[in-house]
Amino acid sequence: MEKFLFAILRTEFDDDYLKWENVCRERQDRVDWDVIDITRTDWLECATARPYDGLLAMPPGITSALKTMYDERVYILHTVLGLPVYPSMEEIQIYENKKYLSYWLAANGIPHPDTKVFYNRNEALEFAASTPLPVVGKMSVGASGRGVSILKTREDAVQYVKDIFSGKGPARSTGPNWKKKGLLKRAIRKLLKPAELKGKLEQYRTQRSELQREFAIFQEFIPHDFEWRVVRIGDSFFAHKKIVRGDKASGTLLKGYENPPLELFDFVKKITDLKDFWSQSVDIFIGPDGRYLVNEMQCTFGQSDPYQMLVDGRPGRYRMQAGEWVFEPGDFNRFASFLLRLDHFMEILGENRAIAADHLAMAGK
Repeated sequence: MEKFLFAILRTEFDDDYLKWENVCRERQDRVDWDVIDITRTDWLECATARPYDGLLAMPPGITSALKTMYDERVYILHTVLGLPVYPSMEEIQIYENKKYLSYWLAANGIPHPDTKVFYNRNEALEFAASTPLPVVGKMSVGASGRGVSILKTREDAVQYVKDIFSGKGPARSTGPNWKKKGLLKRAIRKLLKPAELKGKLEQYRTQRSELQREFAIFQEFIPHDFEWRVVRIGDSFFAHKKIVRGDKASGTLLKGYENPPLELFDFVKKITDLKDFWSQSVDIFIGPDGRYLVNEMQCTFGQSDPYQMLVDGRPGRYRMQAGEWVFEPGDFNRFASFLLRLDHFMEILGENRAIAADHLAMAGK
């Protein structure tokens, strides 16, 4: 059985890399791995010290500075040095970069709520003073609804712009997600492990330091009671509803697991096929005219339940077979879906090895 050597790319402020380490341990008969802190100054030496078959990425969503650092360094490892990375480089680039994502969606002709990015204060003030309300203000970095402001009055919209360009920055929640399941259990675990607690407090401090001062992002408000989350990992597709609480669906952890319409999968397959996106969640509004509109795209995402979809009450996945969507019941989202990701990456690398071997054999004839 062929074996793979992976480098798990971690950052100083986040322990989400453990999700990759857990599934590598689950597949240790096929996988060896090292954990590399990509924030360290010796990141390049560490990433090239051994002949890694691939990089397992967990891009950060804490601050724009960390996001830029991560993207730059993974770009060098992947594009310059040729190391395969999962999720893909382009998936990493649009992750937790809402202004870049808005450009990417527009350039690729993908339907989405109208989004404006302003670097000019006066232009932003003119927009805030005239745009239909409510309007959504967004920070470029911020998951689970953090950094999203629903601006319902003209005064709020104008003040939002003034706060950004004055250096104060928009309102943003930091600290623990009080809505997330198992908060008490997680808090006790951190108290029992002082090093982890210190790391988490440092992460919150870093989050609080993030101020969006140079630009403002406004997104058209789409009235909705829910948004669909559609997940693609390899050729596996899942979907469930994210239910609105207050004004937001992101971060509420309220789910609806009724059977998804198959047209959703057609829509997401077409989008993700454009750039070979294999690890992606796509959050989708249904517009007033019935069109699907992409709200967010993320290559890594949370999973608060053991499954991403129920069909007639059964967990499982959809796959396209002979031009038709076929439901397969089963437990495909173990380890927060990271096992499915790892297996798919090994499948890709195995196919590439076979192709390379065929080329060598042909060259030797």
